[in-house]
Amino acid sequence: MAKKKKAEDNLKGTLLMTFTLGGIIILLWAYCFSLFMDRF
Repeated sequence: MAKKKKAEDNLKGTLLMTFTLGGIIILLWAYCFSLFMDRF
């Protein structure tokens, strides 16, 4: 039982880090896109 709970916690952390990294990538892309659009 204890091992199963630990695996679920690990997956929750992985999901959180995936969403965090995805959010950073999206924000960085939006910033670069806005810089590109400001030049034209």
